[in-house]
Amino acid sequence: MTDDARTAELAASLARVEDRVRAACAASGRQRADVTLVVVTKTFPAADAVRLAGLGVHELAENRDQEAGPKAAEVAAAGVDVRWHFVGQLQRNKARSVARYADVVHSVDRPGLVTALDRGASAAGRELDVLLQVDLGGGAARPGAPRGGAFPDDVPELAEAVTGSASLRLRGLMAVAPRDEDPAQAFSRLAALAADLRHAHPEATWLSAGMSGDLEQAVAAGATHLRVGSAVLGSRPPL
Repeated sequence: MTDDARTAELAASLARVEDRVRAACAASGRQRADVTLVVVTKTFPAADAVRLAGLGVHELAENRDQEAGPKAAEVAAAGVDVRWHFVGQLQRNKARSVARYADVVHSVDRPGLVTALDRGASAAGRELDVLLQVDLGGGAARPGAPRGGAFPDDVPELAEAVTGSASLRLRGLMAVAPRDEDPAQAFSRLAALAADLRHAHPEATWLSAGMSGDLEQAVAAGATHLRVGSAVLGSRPPL
């Protein structure tokens, strides 16, 4: 690990986030070990990913394949072992590429993507953990509104598609709280959906929810994975 000012900055930020996560777990009666911190490194250099690994963070996330692929290769070339989570909207034509380096894809939202990821993972000789991204914004009631994932009613069919694939493992659900709603209410709905999914698929125990601004509400709702970026790395540089 490089002993420099940036490493010290990241260490201080991580400590502050860790304090928040521990406090949220204590307030919710949960064990800290049950919550995984995934640091989103999008727009930041591979050098920061290497620094984070040196600070004990081995779960990192990206949301754009054109940035994530080269960054993952650079980090691997540095001899650093991390798990890569892909958290962004994913097009089918990028699925083969993502399946070569990602360990977890959080944004599976349609059957066609399941098929594409399964083919990509099979071609790479890998198994890929996936989460189903759910739209919590009521997009079904607003025709033409951008979708933030699969509609809740589509989750059972999508889950069956994943469990019927050759190289994908269903891990659970992911969602982003709508900007115009109390995150606690949104995550409560997500928790109910997750309970229904676990009833049908007991192996689907992960719940990916919560970011820098709402991680406390996510922990209270049962999140197992927090996707935190700016609270650790700082303001994002322009693309």
